[in-house]
Amino acid sequence: MSNLDREAVPSLCGGRGFVVAEPVRELLSPRHVRLGESTEVRRLLPNLGRRMVGAWCFVDHYGPDDIADEPGMQVPPHPHMGLQTVSWLHEGEVLHRDSTGSLQTIRPRQLGLMTSGRAISHSEESPRSHARHLHGAQLWVALPDAHRHTDPHFEFHADLPLVTAPGLTATLLLGTLDGTTSPGTTYTPLVGADLTLTGGTDVRLPLERDFEYAVLSMAGEAHVDGVPLVPGSMLYLGCGRDELPLRAGTDASLMLLGGEPFEEELIMFWNWIGRSQEEIAQARRDWMEGSRFGEVQGYDGAPLPAPKLPAVPLKPRGRAR
Repeated sequence: MSNLDREAVPSLCGGRGFVVAEPVRELLSPRHVRLGESTEVRRLLPNLGRRMVGAWCFVDHYGPDDIADEPGMQVPPHPHMGLQTVSWLHEGEVLHRDSTGSLQTIRPRQLGLMTSGRAISHSEESPRSHARHLHGAQLWVALPDAHRHTDPHFEFHADLPLVTAPGLTATLLLGTLDGTTSPGTTYTPLVGADLTLTGGTDVRLPLERDFEYAVLSMAGEAHVDGVPLVPGSMLYLGCGRDELPLRAGTDASLMLLGGEPFEEELIMFWNWIGRSQEEIAQARRDWMEGSRFGEVQGYDGAPLPAPKLPAVPLKPRGRAR
């Protein structure tokens, strides 16, 4: 799933000026965005007050949705550059196609990781015969300047490493947690983990002091560093933590996102991340003219047109408004 807003606005993010260099508890409320006829998402990043967590720059949480009599996710071909997309499911299936020829059905707790590099296009859809419920998250990771022009490619990892403690199972999407490392390719120091807690669990999760962190609630009732989180909300935690207290009142699912603060300043517009107005404008021309981003084969429908650029100049600035 991607940014399908037809009235897209630029997000100006990156830089270390707004990184909170000490532990905090900053609750981020979602913005509800309609994608197609049957899917509504809760957008946590970019947020009015915070644009990034490490290199994580886009977070959508969707479902659980009953799609038994609905087409489910239907995202036509669209372009990306300068980022990685992370597809993560708790329920349902998503069929991924992209312009490198990748064709893959992604199921719960399997990692679909697409590195756009200089340019790629892809589509995402619920298979024609699909499970009743759809529940998951779509996330983006910004690529640093040294790697943002790399060749586009797609990775699929069906089996991911686990970190366990009494009442806690952490599935490692990306990066390293408590000495365990995911097979997913990363380009900056970061971590992404899916945390499953049984009701009554009270545990402390080891963290890196130099990372900033946030926790997204996927399901159930949990307290993160004493703060109650409801599904679809996210708590920004800042830096300077060695561990994170977690307590589950019921069975609960959380996503831990973190990384070294991303130093470079970015412009994020629609589904592109660049460094200047000229880069974004050129990407839009290339997509609308059918060049550079390739073609998605096999999708039954037309690609998405790009929204118009805003009338005001786009300039990269800080990571928080």
